[in-house]
Amino acid sequence: MTFNDNVRIDSSKARKRKGGKGGVIAGGGAGIALLLVIGSQLLGFDLTPFAPAVQQIAGGGATSEQADEVLDSCASGADANSNVECRMAATADSLDRYWSTQVGNYRAPAPVVLFNGQTQSGCGTASSSTGPFYCPPDETIYVDVAFFDTLTEDYGASGGSLSQMYVLAHEWGHHISNLIGTLSGAGQETGPTSGSVRLELQADCFAGAWVQNASNVTDETGVPYLKPVTEQQIADAMSAAAAVGDDHIMQSAGVEVNPERFSHGISEQRQRWFMTGYEEGPTGCGTFDVPASQL
Repeated sequence: MTFNDNVRIDSSKARKRKGGKGGVIAGGGAGIALLLVIGSQLLGFDLTPFAPAVQQIAGGGATSEQADEVLDSCASGADANSNVECRMAATADSLDRYWSTQVGNYRAPAPVVLFNGQTQSGCGTASSSTGPFYCPPDETIYVDVAFFDTLTEDYGASGGSLSQMYVLAHEWGHHISNLIGTLSGAGQETGPTSGSVRLELQADCFAGAWVQNASNVTDETGVPYLKPVTEQQIADAMSAAAAVGDDHIMQSAGVEVNPERFSHGISEQRQRWFMTGYEEGPTGCGTFDVPASQL
């Protein structure tokens, strides 16, 4: 989607973190790599109990010093259209304003943390290997913006601004699930009808609900944050959703597609639930209320 150039951004909804050691998780063989990808892409919390162990296997150290920077240069929609970090800050601002009107007793997550390489979170060490994720203990979304290149180069997503914004909207959806209680009840089991799959599909649905209404969300002066979404932009978001389906990730890793290891839903499901949110709004996102045949 495209921001209106003159919209005013509250850049405090995101911050840039510096000081973490770079490097990615290496070693451990294909099994560890697959576990990290399937369990962490776009969520991450399923892997938090394993983060210290994986970090030891990788030989990586913890962040020695971390400093958060305010994104002062991200002041307008024009900035968001030209810079990915500003785009994340502006998207966070829009998401926050939208969901404050949709959820009773809403509270915003902590400012989105944009990092490079590796950082510390309330769920343990986060690296570029885990992908963007929401950490429930500190109610914070962590995004290494280099993931967007991975999404297109390694998993075949078409790219585009809305594919990036979809990722953040999906993680924000986990915060909404946290607020309404479905996240805590999801459990960590895997399988095609598991709570973890239902949770992921709900986040996709919440992302679609925001996209449908994003052009109606305004700043303090009444200027809409975003221009109306186009068909091509919807196609970009759908491409990103398909790229992170369990079946597609397993196929990309060169392993057999095993439904019992599904934790996020297959590509078709992720696209369909995104469109359910887009067409029906948040009230259509009851993924925990439908029978297995309707997932």
